[in-house]
Amino acid sequence: MEYSIWCFGIARDIVGAPRLLIQLDTSSSVADLKEKINRMYEGFGQLKTYRIAVNQNIADDQTILSAGDEIAIIPPVSGG
Repeated sequence: MEYSIWCFGIARDIVGAPRLLIQLDTSSSVADLKEKINRMYEGFGQLKTYRIAVNQNIADDQTILSAGDEIAIIPPVSGG
């Protein structure tokens, strides 16, 4: 199944685009998605952490992805 993933902040810089298309098996989890992203883009390995949002909610690694999910990579944020 193909998923369209929004990329924000440093994630957008690493990918080089605001969206990323990734093929995953049906019933893949957020952990599976992160593993594939890390293999495709070594820059993500340099981040201390990043989160995945599914349908505008931060998802844990066990969350199963479904067709039509809105997915986003949320990079670490800092500010003052």
